[in-house]
Amino acid sequence: MRPLEGVRVLDLSRLLPGPFCTLVLSDLGATVDKVEDPHVGDYMRLFPPLVNVAHGGTSTAMSGRFAAINRDKRSLCLDLKQPAAKQALLKLLPRYDILVESFRPGVLGRLGLGIEALHAANPRLVVCSISGYGQDGPYRDRAGHDLNYVALAGVLGLSGSSPDTPPHPLPMQLADLGAGALWPAVQILGALRVAERTGQGSHLDVAMCEGALSFLIADLGNLAVSGTVPGRGADLLTGGAACYGVYRTGDGRYLSVGALEPKFWLAFNAAIGRPADPSELVAGPAEQQRIRGEIQAILATRSRDEWTALLAKADACVEPALELDELQDHPLHQARGLFFSIPTDGEPLPQVRTPALPKAACASVRPPPALGEHSRVILAEGGLSEDEISALFESGASRASH
Repeated sequence: MRPLEGVRVLDLSRLLPGPFCTLVLSDLGATVDKVEDPHVGDYMRLFPPLVNVAHGGTSTAMSGRFAAINRDKRSLCLDLKQPAAKQALLKLLPRYDILVESFRPGVLGRLGLGIEALHAANPRLVVCSISGYGQDGPYRDRAGHDLNYVALAGVLGLSGSSPDTPPHPLPMQLADLGAGALWPAVQILGALRVAERTGQGSHLDVAMCEGALSFLIADLGNLAVSGTVPGRGADLLTGGAACYGVYRTGDGRYLSVGALEPKFWLAFNAAIGRPADPSELVAGPAEQQRIRGEIQAILATRSRDEWTALLAKADACVEPALELDELQDHPLHQARGLFFSIPTDGEPLPQVRTPALPKAACASVRPPPALGEHSRVILAEGGLSEDEISALFESGASRASH
């Protein structure tokens, strides 16, 4: 039995942060019902590239991103700008434990679905609001994306190779996925525990900018003591030390070297045939540059995979820098069961098993839903009559996929 079996989630969010949060809750065993606009649905549905996913004899084109983030969920269409849809949502709420939303602050209130209205319908409901800069404060109404959040959080300023070059956009959405999905999931689990004990729900205000800033807790601890900010690309863990960095191999691919401790540093250098001394680990910038050049020249003499095989025996904290298309075939990820597949109209679609999803549960994961695929059944579960459901469909306040 998974820990959240029996817990029900109503997900009003779209795009990446909220849906990834509810994917984690789903992988923990919760039932997640995704509320989408009947006309366009979640905007991520049609971001290319697209794949055709089978649903009850028909197929639906959807993006690979959408399929990955929204597998194992149900889709309910409601146009919350229409009073009938709003009333239907309020009628459904007593069945749910959690509501996740990522509208701009104040939007739910303007729709007549503010916190007071939600808790009037279900006093024990945990409501999680995910936004860029929080539900209050001077940036409350400001638009933003992941790049803006990590910029204001100080994370972006630490990236890049040197003080003379600009920071680099991060290769994944740290604020969206880490700060805007995992932090909310943690807070939701805590709030659920409170609701179980007291019968009282809560409103969680999760700001992605703040969540990203919290990942700098160790760096800010150093700043508090030293009073200095490390130069871009010059800190121990950002390129300033030869023992901790990325090196190009003879075939144009890359190795990650993390030989921070003396025993790993000596083992690494012994394996590549370079004389070394532990004092090199604390040498100054000019010396670090010289050491890095020596190591780079040696590693350029063989391919990445040749070095990987040789260094695997050295216990030196060295691993290949894999590309996305190499992940599924790597023996570690295969042994750990990190990938599984869901059916499509063609070849099965690979999916990533999050740490929250047990390997044994992968076989029962359902494909991502078509827009409105479960509208009728979810509305009926909430106590709406067939006439009320038909009226919602006829007015355009809801829709079914087929």
